[in-house]
Amino acid sequence: MSRHFGQIRQAGYVVPDIEAAMDYWSRVLGVGPFFYNPKVPIRNYRYKGESYEPHNSVALANSGPLQIELIQCRNAVPSMYKDFTDAGHSGLQHVAYWTSDYDADLERLLAEGFKPVMSGEVGERGRFIYFDTHYHPGTVIELSEVAGPKGEMFRLIREAAENWDGEDPVRPFPDLSKL
Repeated sequence: MSRHFGQIRQAGYVVPDIEAAMDYWSRVLGVGPFFYNPKVPIRNYRYKGESYEPHNSVALANSGPLQIELIQCRNAVPSMYKDFTDAGHSGLQHVAYWTSDYDADLERLLAEGFKPVMSGEVGERGRFIYFDTHYHPGTVIELSEVAGPKGEMFRLIREAAENWDGEDPVRPFPDLSKL
């Protein structure tokens, strides 16, 4: 448990081939099922104060309470993920902390001196922000709002992993507009 953020809820891996990564994690490591979205709809995306339109493929699964996120950038839009791969890295890029009180937690972190680099929204009340905390690979910190449909989707993914028998290892993302 982090004394600043609470429990780490997600480990985010930037990978060069998301399909191969899902296969490895599910077949070799036994983690799954993965819920896959070939193009995550990110609204209000900003990187270093500028607006862009990223095309990222994302797959999510749980190993116990920890969510595993696999990310593949499909375009050259500036992002902390692209910075990571441009530096020659692949693998663990960030850890995420989840909040249902995003505004208060964000205000507290900004007051503590954390510097935002990348942000956006996935679904209603699904804001996220990444901070300038890349001191060595895998240490970027994300604050992720889970008060809305994204939080419900995360619950469904966690529950799917609880008794997963290895069948149907890759499934589509639930429709956030229906959660």
